[in-house]
Amino acid sequence: MEAEKPFLGTVRSALSKPSWIIPLSVLTFFALSSLQPTTILRFPTWVPREDADSPAPSTEANPETTTTTDCSSFFRGRSPYLGNKEVLVKSIVDFGGVGDGITSNTGAFRAAVDHLKTFAGDGGSMLVVPKGRWLTGSFNLTSNFTLFLEKGALLLGSQDPREWPLIEALPSYGRGRERLGGRHISLIHGNSLENVVITGQNGSIDGQGRMWWEMWWNRTLEHTRGHLLEFINSRNILVYNLTFLNSPFWTIHPVYCSDVVIKEVTILSPLHSPNTDGIDPDSSTNVCIEDCYIESGDDLVAVKSGWDQYGITMARPSSNIVVRRVSGTTPTCSGVGIGSEMSGGITNVVVDDLRVWDSAAGVRIKTDRGRGGYVTNVSISNMVLERVKIPIRFSRGANDHPDDGWDPKALPVVKGIYVTNVTGVGVQRAPLLEGLEDAPFDSICMKNITLEGMRPPATWQCEFVSGAAIAVSPSPCPHLESNRSSVSLCWPS
Repeated sequence: MEAEKPFLGTVRSALSKPSWIIPLSVLTFFALSSLQPTTILRFPTWVPREDADSPAPSTEANPETTTTTDCSSFFRGRSPYLGNKEVLVKSIVDFGGVGDGITSNTGAFRAAVDHLKTFAGDGGSMLVVPKGRWLTGSFNLTSNFTLFLEKGALLLGSQDPREWPLIEALPSYGRGRERLGGRHISLIHGNSLENVVITGQNGSIDGQGRMWWEMWWNRTLEHTRGHLLEFINSRNILVYNLTFLNSPFWTIHPVYCSDVVIKEVTILSPLHSPNTDGIDPDSSTNVCIEDCYIESGDDLVAVKSGWDQYGITMARPSSNIVVRRVSGTTPTCSGVGIGSEMSGGITNVVVDDLRVWDSAAGVRIKTDRGRGGYVTNVSISNMVLERVKIPIRFSRGANDHPDDGWDPKALPVVKGIYVTNVTGVGVQRAPLLEGLEDAPFDSICMKNITLEGMRPPATWQCEFVSGAAIAVSPSPCPHLESNRSSVSLCWPS
């Protein structure tokens, strides 16, 4: 069977047909022209890049500055349609989709992607979701592909758990994060893909997660909940200008991925919803999270890399992670969390221009015995906190392990953590820094920190940590000595 031609080819071929076909072809051209990328797409000025084969960026935590290249250094591929007039553009309506909020479109989305993946080698494809309410179960994406949600388009996650099928546990976790065995697939899923863009005119994806939250609260959940969006073993991913709502579990989860940009995304979940993390880069490299607003029932951003012996065995770290200009609130967790699943290692993380309010913590590093792994070379700078319970927290002792196979002798290494230029008002407690007795946290460097609102005595609580602090108020704990030796370790001249 002859391969389907892109729409420009269709119009050209129509000119050689009988004259009565020509008016119909002209009408078809104007109808399809409304789907052209040049008329409906808005992207960062750096997309597409001309130097897609350039070396990967290097993100180094610097004790004096967190200036880094922008997100263009992380999206190393070319958007699959920009600059390519022969891209195939289709609407979900072409596959029988009905946007009434009642009709199931699971079959339509799956059929659309199955059809469009055949054009991955011919310039790629784009699936447009028009204005409407599009109820769907889980569906997979494909490479060289764009999912575009027009203004007013709303994807709704199915309320039938059978439309969120079970898949295998991640090897770096060894089981589902919440329950033994497999886990439910994400609503939108991608595995072993490259050059994928999910964007639109600020369309929305609503996981309708209450059904899943109630199963968690009622202890009737049989398998780990699915994410709203997950990429596995994929590269060159751009998620841009969308709103994500009511995820069953973690909202956006790139795992074993590289060259990922998540930009100008809004994530909203009820503040009491369980474990609805915003964005969780996991065992991934070259990830840039920028200009995002998040309200959730867990960490706004959480950097992870596997769980105990499974993460140690896989040894796949998260590295070169940038979190910039993120703001939001979470009453139970932190603006940015590192861990507690960090057994594959986490290094080269930059957090810059973070604004958090009415939250349990500003930033938090979480680990425990049995985790192994490392957290090194982390820079957190230009953080503004309002009405935050604990502004800076390093915690231990989660006592949270996948099974009885964890090794209590597997101790984490935490070293080279730089926190600078922090302002907090309405803060309830001074920082809490708790390392491990057999694995102290080393080179903890604090500078230019002013925290206000605490009732006296506003005393830092520190144990098994060492480093230095300069221009910090209230006065830090003695563990962060400001002598010449400790200062030179943090800020070499």
